[in-house]
Amino acid sequence: MNSYWIDSTQGSLHLDSVNENLETDICIIGAGILGLTTAYYLSKENMNVIVLDKYDIGMKASGNTTAKITSQHGLIYNYLYNSFSKDFAQKYLDANEQAIMNIKNIIENENIECDFEIKSNYVYTTDISEVPKIEKEVDIVKSLGFNCKFVNNTSLPIKISGAIEFPNQAQFHPRKYMLSLANLILKNNSKIYINTCVFDIKKDKNEYLVFANNNYIRCKYVVLACHYPFLNIPGFYFLKMYQDTSYVIGVDTKTKLFDGMYINNTPPIYSFRTAKYKDKDILLLGGGGHKTGDEINYNLTYGALEKEAKKLYPNSEILYRWNTRDCITLDKVPYIGEFSNIYPNIYIGTGFNKWGMTSSNVAANIIKDKILGNSNKYEDVFSSTRMSPVKNRWEMKNMIKQSVSSIVIDKFKIPSDTLETIENNSGSIIDINGQKVGIYKDSSGNIFAVHPICTHLGCLLSWNNVDKTWDCPCHGSRFDYMGKNIYDPAIKNLKILDIDLS
Repeated sequence: MNSYWIDSTQGSLHLDSVNENLETDICIIGAGILGLTTAYYLSKENMNVIVLDKYDIGMKASGNTTAKITSQHGLIYNYLYNSFSKDFAQKYLDANEQAIMNIKNIIENENIECDFEIKSNYVYTTDISEVPKIEKEVDIVKSLGFNCKFVNNTSLPIKISGAIEFPNQAQFHPRKYMLSLANLILKNNSKIYINTCVFDIKKDKNEYLVFANNNYIRCKYVVLACHYPFLNIPGFYFLKMYQDTSYVIGVDTKTKLFDGMYINNTPPIYSFRTAKYKDKDILLLGGGGHKTGDEINYNLTYGALEKEAKKLYPNSEILYRWNTRDCITLDKVPYIGEFSNIYPNIYIGTGFNKWGMTSSNVAANIIKDKILGNSNKYEDVFSSTRMSPVKNRWEMKNMIKQSVSSIVIDKFKIPSDTLETIENNSGSIIDINGQKVGIYKDSSGNIFAVHPICTHLGCLLSWNNVDKTWDCPCHGSRFDYMGKNIYDPAIKNLKILDIDLS
């Protein structure tokens, strides 16, 4: 099922795919919110920009978000203050607050209709033992000069023990916003191409050749706005972040809803906001997060959200279900700036840690300034080439362990399932004559067989029985049951196998 954002903006801008060699000043890979925001700013500076996307505008991570525009990224500021410095936390806050104002200004100046609303945002707890953490966050944020406050009552139908309120945050319809940005980019004489798969970038003297479909784009600057970079070396981002999957349901509660945006601070995490739907507001309830590639089931994902919705709103009706992937950095700070010190004029924005609406605007402004030769007072905070990004050694150890297991160890394990034990509408990896084969049986028992090795870096895939996809536990790539690649960093499809059933 499509996200509400995508379902409510069906239709196309009638964009072409790349079918000839092209030249431009700047080639931006990715037509999500980061790519389009960057292109919007640069096209207004009379730069010639080409934006490329494998799909259509905002159809992946940016079109499956909860779309909260906030500088309150969980209880982040106490962590930043103690892990880095007060000045670091201050700049992080200021950068994201500026991003809120930037988005608001774009919407107002360009007369964009995208259901933009100013709202307070809250991080709350229902556990009295967690209140000191909330109070500490309030103290830290106030020391940074921001007008937050501690509250113990909200308009949620939940009894809370305490919450930190950030006023003057916002929410909007992200795909309406992105489609409007796309139209503005085209009016500024830049180009957007969809259904265009970029598979390589090569240096050619002082320029770059971006290879897409059967052609190339020659340019001076490249911006990787493709969620998770498909280039592995240099940069080595696959060693510095992982992907997390989370779920959202759109709910008609049949009753008046709360004001504001909410998220709790301890698992199970639930995110609440409203959205305009026809002549009413509906609830967008998010949660059920897990590392992409983990074994999960319906009851832990959509089922948990539906149960929570029915508990709070017994007469509610589920209208939408969708999920998305977020790139998670090990030190909780995005990577923004140069892709590597070796390749000048290639820039990246990634690792937004579930807070892509403001982080994308921060990134677009940093990248724009770098291309235009301007200084940006926030670029040092988010430096993508920082040498010590790993504050979370425990998570780093888990990432290495998972990668070694999926690339090497698991490939030698003998699968426990057989073709006969796989039920209809389910999948698993089996062994056929010493070869691992990914099998999916549809509801009629038809068999789809693939080589279950990720085309990114060769990790053994796992079956996702909620979405009926093959997921990579190493770096988060995903493939449908027929082997088609549907999420980066992999860009190639899986090999389809013809198995002998006689």
